[in-house]
Amino acid sequence: MAYYYLVAQLPSLIYGQGAPMSAARFRELALQALSPEDAAFLGFFTLNPFAAPPAGIPGGCDFLDKWREYEAALRLNLAKYRGAKIKREAPADIPDYPADAAAAAKAAAALDSPLEAELFLDESRWRAIDLFQGLDYFDRNTVYAYLLKLLLLERRACFKAEEGFAEYKGLYAAVMGAAGSGVFPQAGTSSSNESGEPK
Repeated sequence: MAYYYLVAQLPSLIYGQGAPMSAARFRELALQALSPEDAAFLGFFTLNPFAAPPAGIPGGCDFLDKWREYEAALRLNLAKYRGAKIKREAPADIPDYPADAAAAAKAAAALDSPLEAELFLDESRWRAIDLFQGLDYFDRNTVYAYLLKLLLLERRACFKAEEGFAEYKGLYAAVMGAAGSGVFPQAGTSSSNESGEPK
């Protein structure tokens, strides 16, 4: 079934930019526009593939199946590679398919910065969502993809808040240390770059 009116009115989503609405608000809009059969899958689209409701997941949605398979493989492989760093043996049955999920997990685990690793993983998720969406721009998959992308943008906004809090804690520690020594830092010597943006 095509959803021309709903899809045509949606603002574009660009990874790294702010979300034009919350995922919860979009779910409300989508529930009103989708057929009951297609709307039934909305609640199952989350960023956690292991959070299945007690009733189980209905069949008949390839996009949902592919997304959950991808995200589960990504998380399990990430746990494997991170566990290897601390000499923890991984279970033998961790899936190496989809291959792009396993490869993304391996690349992310090799990054030194946890924030960079999480951003890298979210970009990988974004690309996977684009792939699962397919070419029919006005069908239900576009609606599901939009929801998942909003969830990723909300997740990224949390990283910015954490980054800002880390910046604040660093500045606070510097000021407190300077207060103890009697030497205060000069303006512009925080951990921000010259443009004033956080690193």
